[in-house]
Amino acid sequence: MAISRLSADARQRRSSEMRAFLRSRRARVTPADVGMPTGEGRRTPGLRREEVAVLAGVGVSWYTWLEQGRDINVSADVLDAIARVLRLEPAEREHLHLLAGLNPPRAVPSEDRVPDAVRRLLEGWLPRPAYVIDRHWNVLAINRAAEIVFQCNEYDHNCLVSFFTNARYRAAVVDWHDAARAMIGLFRADAARYPDDPEFGRLAADMCAASPAFAEIWAELPVGGPTHGTKALEIPGLGTLTFEATVLPLPELPGHRLSLHIPAPGTGTEAMLERLVVVSDPGSADTVA
Repeated sequence: MAISRLSADARQRRSSEMRAFLRSRRARVTPADVGMPTGEGRRTPGLRREEVAVLAGVGVSWYTWLEQGRDINVSADVLDAIARVLRLEPAEREHLHLLAGLNPPRAVPSEDRVPDAVRRLLEGWLPRPAYVIDRHWNVLAINRAAEIVFQCNEYDHNCLVSFFTNARYRAAVVDWHDAARAMIGLFRADAARYPDDPEFGRLAADMCAASPAFAEIWAELPVGGPTHGTKALEIPGLGTLTFEATVLPLPELPGHRLSLHIPAPGTGTEAMLERLVVVSDPGSADTVA
């Protein structure tokens, strides 16, 4: 935290305020709010520190130090990620930046790197799901169909994190354990391609701490997987949607990939998908029976 130029008393007051502020905001966000299982043995109804860290894409130890008000290096982007997870209002987001010793954030978010042409492709792929991820599996762009089918919302910023922490998505995936093993194998293979990138190790360590299922499969050392595969999801009130998925590299964005899904032939998925996307449109008066 950039507060070293303050007096000792001022640093102590700001650290205490940071500690109280983050704890209070963490306590008001429930696991259900962000699609995580409630579980048993919780002392408070809010999120745990490790859950906030994983959802924000930061280290558990680092977030703990931040909440404790320690004098650590903080970036605006990381604070914004935490603000998103904790559902901070604009004034609260500004307050968080000021407590960390940073200038108040701009109201307009920074531009992303996904070209407009690729975004138009995502929208043109409707009603079929499509999205773009970076090499760390962070979701950079997604169309409405993928949000609906994969049970995503604004807190599902990383495919790996969402797969193991989003209770809605886990309940929908057919043969979840097999899919989980394949996903971890792909992630491990990706990590091997970037041996000098510590983010893969950090993310894997945080996932092991947050998800016993991830930790168990990760310890088995699964590796690799195809760029083509099948995904099946059970949608309540509708049926099973089965997709053939293809992952394509984006040469203009090294490490980024475009994931396209088409209904598997003979499964009735295409008709169900069209209905699902239409009735889920905020402007539609229909509902899924």
